[in-house]
Amino acid sequence: MAITTRERRNPVDKHDARRRALAESALRTLGELGYAKFSLREMAIHSEFTHGVVHYYFADKLDLIVYCVQYYKATCITRYDDVVNESLTSDELLRSFTDKLCATIEDEAPMHRLWYDLRSQSMFEPGLNDAVSHIDSTLADMIWRVLTRYAELAETTLGVEKAEAYGMLDGIFQQALLGHQREPSGVHLDRLARQVQLLVPLMITHDS
Repeated sequence: MAITTRERRNPVDKHDARRRALAESALRTLGELGYAKFSLREMAIHSEFTHGVVHYYFADKLDLIVYCVQYYKATCITRYDDVVNESLTSDELLRSFTDKLCATIEDEAPMHRLWYDLRSQSMFEPGLNDAVSHIDSTLADMIWRVLTRYAELAETTLGVEKAEAYGMLDGIFQQALLGHQREPSGVHLDRLARQVQLLVPLMITHDS
């Protein structure tokens, strides 16, 4: 008797697929409730999954939130890889990079706030340190790929270290995220775009 693709599927793959499905559903609830109000029970109330199912795949609230943030950030990073791969000039890359940063704040601010909440919480919960460090590392790598390609297209080299570049751009991004809550629509995005377009060219080596 022939074995179908479904029958051949590895149980681990099925488990991972269900965790991803739960994460996609949880992200909507997390965006609405935020870190402090979120729980596995709230997740079940606001989704098609029962509390028992959620608890079967995730040990507790932190386990689910960490997985969700990792899943979300991994998805975000692919958008910037498109910027790196598709830009033909340094100016085009910088414009596309800036546009992506502005768009993700405008469209997905709650998820970015969740990430910063999680990073802050890691100072009080050591169990979060490894996951937060891993996410930080992947974001720094993403920024570095963008900047490295920018320098290549500009036919020069970078004059900053990876951690330094990530720290500066992350700080600008956080300020824009705060502005999203406090300022009239568009003001924070205009400032973010202006700051990024001024800062990035300063990170490359200029011939004297």
